[in-house]
Amino acid sequence: MLTSAHQAPRQEPIESVEFRRVLGHYPSGVVAVTSVEDDGTPTGMIVSSFTSVSLDPPLVAFLPAKSSTTFQAIARRGAFCVNVLASHQEAVCRQLAAKGANKFDGLEWREGPSALPILEGAVAWIDCEIESKHDAGDHWIVVGRVLDLKVEDPAIPLLFFQGGYGRFAPLSISAVGAPDLVEQLRIVDQLHPGMAEASQRLGVEVLATARLEDELVAVATSGHPDPSRLPTRVGQRMPYVPPLGIVFAAWSDSEDWLRRGGLDEGQSGHVRRLVERVRSRGWSATTGTPSYSELERALARVSIHAPTPEQVRAVEEAIDPLGSDEPEDLVAGQAYAVRTVAVPVFDDAGAVRLALTAYGLPPTSTVDDITRYRDELKRLARSINLTAADLATVANN
Repeated sequence: MLTSAHQAPRQEPIESVEFRRVLGHYPSGVVAVTSVEDDGTPTGMIVSSFTSVSLDPPLVAFLPAKSSTTFQAIARRGAFCVNVLASHQEAVCRQLAAKGANKFDGLEWREGPSALPILEGAVAWIDCEIESKHDAGDHWIVVGRVLDLKVEDPAIPLLFFQGGYGRFAPLSISAVGAPDLVEQLRIVDQLHPGMAEASQRLGVEVLATARLEDELVAVATSGHPDPSRLPTRVGQRMPYVPPLGIVFAAWSDSEDWLRRGGLDEGQSGHVRRLVERVRSRGWSATTGTPSYSELERALARVSIHAPTPEQVRAVEEAIDPLGSDEPEDLVAGQAYAVRTVAVPVFDDAGAVRLALTAYGLPPTSTVDDITRYRDELKRLARSINLTAADLATVANN
């Protein structure tokens, strides 16, 4: 409601400490603006004031301090490259933000189209030439004309907020816009609120995974209640081979799944026993070996939209068909190094449409913990009514 009352303008000057404190409540992205010195040595600076300016022509801008010696080198070059930093690159950020020479010591980078440094691991880069420079108090407003740009890896970006670095971790995200996931995303729309609530109650991430022929796809996540834990990357695809996707294999053609893994007789017998264990109890609780940890690291390095042959090969080499286990008997009072607890989401024809997984668990879990994860996921799976006919209609539209 609007009233005629208003606050009189303040008369005293605004202190810089107060200015920073108030503006610090607005989060900003973090980029590394790179260029080269006169002798070709790479140089760069950290900027949290980067912004897009115009689409036609394509213009961007950043605001360096007038006292910055790094910007003086960039200005002499007349060109710069904006590197959008990923959330795991805080160390890179701090190194480039430090004063002094040799900022690039130990950093991995390559030359971009304009022969300017592109940092390895960056989310995206934007090659620019300086279009104009405008006076703005103790800073410059530098406008750059975009010459080239590319997304390297659509990972979560690094943010600056209230004097510290952090990351964007939404409570609920899904792989929207994926044409081969229409029916699964329809289910996810119904599950999202419950996934977020279950995540908060359990203190873990709740992940929804779909199977598409020979692939498994992370289609939605609740995010992790612990802000220091990165959620699973939505849209991440994994090969549907043992031991991945056992919840789907337990209620489908598990022999086809086994053949995909190229297992020998001994391996096949072990994995068949695990499949039967999951099917008989109706849910999965996996423990992992060090090889499973290596697989997780390999998957985290894969670009979601354009995986390289090297990234795909690293995942394939890290897959160990014996890299996870399903404890047969859970004994009260004993702690288990359980990595995931998962339940199937069935349609009315008995087909598994999704797997709901509790992920990001503590290092060990008791039987009571595991039971709590299982029961919460089962309750969530039963909360929606899936009709195979309806889903087929959605998929064909």
